[in-house]
Amino acid sequence: MTSDAGKLPEPPMAWDAWGDPARAAPLSPALLGMVHDLLKVSAADVASVARADVRLRPSALSAGDLAALADVVGEANVSAEDADRLPRAGGKSTFDLLRRKAVEQDAPDAVVIPGSDDEIVALLAVCAERGVAVVPFGGGTSVVGGLDPIRDGLASVVALDLRRFDRLEQLDETDHEAVLGAGLPGPAAEALLAERGFELGHYPQSFQYATIGGFAATRSSGQDSAGYGRFDDMVRGLRVVTPRGVLEVGRPAPKTAAGPDLRQLFLGSEGVFGVITAVRVRVHPLPETRAYEAWRFPDFAAGAAALRAVVQAGAAPTVVRLSDEVETALNLATVDNAGGSDPSDGTHPSDGTDPSSEQAAGGCLAVTAFEGPSALVELRQQVARDALRAHGGVSQGSSPAEHWARNRFDGPYLRDPLLANGALVETFETATSWSRLAALKTAVTEVAQAGFADADSASLVLCHVSHVYDTGASLYFTAAGAQRGDAIEQWTAIKARIADAILAHGGTITHHHAVGVDHRPWLGEEIGPLGVEILRAVKRALDPAGILNPGKLIP
Repeated sequence: MTSDAGKLPEPPMAWDAWGDPARAAPLSPALLGMVHDLLKVSAADVASVARADVRLRPSALSAGDLAALADVVGEANVSAEDADRLPRAGGKSTFDLLRRKAVEQDAPDAVVIPGSDDEIVALLAVCAERGVAVVPFGGGTSVVGGLDPIRDGLASVVALDLRRFDRLEQLDETDHEAVLGAGLPGPAAEALLAERGFELGHYPQSFQYATIGGFAATRSSGQDSAGYGRFDDMVRGLRVVTPRGVLEVGRPAPKTAAGPDLRQLFLGSEGVFGVITAVRVRVHPLPETRAYEAWRFPDFAAGAAALRAVVQAGAAPTVVRLSDEVETALNLATVDNAGGSDPSDGTHPSDGTDPSSEQAAGGCLAVTAFEGPSALVELRQQVARDALRAHGGVSQGSSPAEHWARNRFDGPYLRDPLLANGALVETFETATSWSRLAALKTAVTEVAQAGFADADSASLVLCHVSHVYDTGASLYFTAAGAQRGDAIEQWTAIKARIADAILAHGGTITHHHAVGVDHRPWLGEEIGPLGVEILRAVKRALDPAGILNPGKLIP
């Protein structure tokens, strides 16, 4: 039996769903009818469990283990209570949420909340000595199994909650650099910077809950990446605690030729090499102006060509994204659900744009936003408009794009009621070159549709371009079908075929979701046997006992 009240502060998200429980909402009648009619499923087909009825795997930590942990961080910052373990049992992938519906569940054997680098150094020494795995925990938003409580031959596992690393340690207004604690959630980091007139500008779908350390550990990419870059583009330095000691990587110099860049060892390392405790990032003054505009294209190919022309002309908006025909059309049918929400970097089939515009005529909808000094915004927007029109784009005005901006973080709330009503819904993403984009999209769509092939029900596969570069773009897919049998086994089989298709057609196994458990079987194919050997060698050098986030990233 698991109670609601624990000894430690509760993570901000629901234990068995995305986000704030107060914001959860049932499906609208229209969308509920669509689920019933197309997928032939209902809530009666789905099992669920109340939190009080969950039975966790008993903690494997001894009284001596817990006492040793408490000696480092204090009794108030250690707990083996089920109420503290359950909310840190995993992330928020569909796999995670399906597991939360079972009575018998796994979880870390305890939760530890350190408050300093020295405490983490001491904790890692204790855990190495006692055979305890350590899973760094920030906002709990992983969608690739990055927080799974895997022991991998060790006696036990603890969640290392970084919530106390929550300060703006430094802001240099001359150099436009800030040092942020790894446990700061996105909104808290932006609020601290805004008090001084600055912004980081990193807004992934997980922004409201994900943390600075998590952004770095997963190579996160935000919705404003066309203008401000991915998070790894923003990072100037890192402080990392490893079992071998504390590393400060990244010099104050803007560029260096002093050998390989050690920041790259830890960006995207997913906690397997060390615990990131602070990140030095590039920041910029709060934008003077924000200008939004939506565009309709006759088809996805025309829209993709337009986006390529804009970015290769050096006029990329701060935000630019393109929904395919299916995603654009489905948005018209579902925009009334949950206030209209956006699938971009999320887990749901609606992009939150306003159906009142000319997009009702069909085709594909693109959203753009420009930020910065007014004169520069006006110039960039005009150059982009010329390129978009040259490729068949028709302006829809600002309303659809502004509607998207208002609802840009709401999308994942739609997945939970879909799962509860018998739908199997998940997202996956990749990136490739412009020349391979169309073939990759077609192949992956066909494989996903075939995976849900069912004589009794339909399936949907939606796609949008979520991030653009001079040489290529990221494709973000949402797949939805009927849950059949064991939904975890069902999605495991479908996802494996999707991953194979992505690599076979020149895509990366992940553009910004990270590797974790879910993509680990395919990393070797992407980086090659020698690449895997290099990662294993780094792991041995930094974590000889193998305690840091075992079972993730490295094949």
